[in-house]
Amino acid sequence: MTTADIEGLDQLERAVLDEDTSLATALRQFLLIAGHAHHEELRVWALKQLAGYENDEELPRFREVAAPLEVTLEPSVPGQRRVEDTRQISPHQVPQAVRDRGLGEYAPIRYGVREIEALIAMGWPVEISLPGAAEYMEQVTNELGNGSTVLSLHWRVPVTTLRQVLDHIRTRLTQFVAEVRAVMPAGQRHPSRAQIGSAARQTFSFTGGDNGTTTINIASGGGTATVNEPLPASPQPWWHRSSVIWSATAALATIAGVIATVAVAK
Repeated sequence: MTTADIEGLDQLERAVLDEDTSLATALRQFLLIAGHAHHEELRVWALKQLAGYENDEELPRFREVAAPLEVTLEPSVPGQRRVEDTRQISPHQVPQAVRDRGLGEYAPIRYGVREIEALIAMGWPVEISLPGAAEYMEQVTNELGNGSTVLSLHWRVPVTTLRQVLDHIRTRLTQFVAEVRAVMPAGQRHPSRAQIGSAARQTFSFTGGDNGTTTINIASGGGTATVNEPLPASPQPWWHRSSVIWSATAALATIAGVIATVAVAK
């Protein structure tokens, strides 16, 4: 092996092809390869998938997923036990001031892959609260409550959608390995920095935030996934324009032994 050659491609290939291997493990191996190759864009991409995205960071397109809006109400009926009622709503039903912020039926998935894997293991859809919901909850209650209190306004993200996000990342890593193999001549065991750079150019588009890639659309019923559907033109989502608070809740408050919390705060 010459000093220009970079080890680790064999381990990365095994990791991305083994569905039982955590995607976080494959990403860490990919990160090491990127570091040895002194490839900053690959390092940044890998770290974002591992650690997740901050609230004020622009997301790649594949992490903005189609998800229905839901509202949870607490009916106030004198003399009766209060029972929460969750129902799906259209973006056109929320106050105009909220729609003007760019609200739509696309939810931001900012978690690192370990958190996504843990949420998938729970087996329930994830409820992601809209950024800054506390600022306008009273207005939403006045317009949607109809005598009830609005407890939550959130996106409902099916488990199948979270799996598709991880599958997109695993496919990208697999494509990267394939591109490296394609430029390595027969008999070469480890790639060079130049070959890593060539594979990176073929696999990743870093200009524009990786937005020219696969997107995921899930039917409102949560049963059908389609791939490579372009997002319709819409105002820039308001979680891109300012640093806002958003959180995710699922059926359980904690994921024992996996992650301490499913909430992301500013």
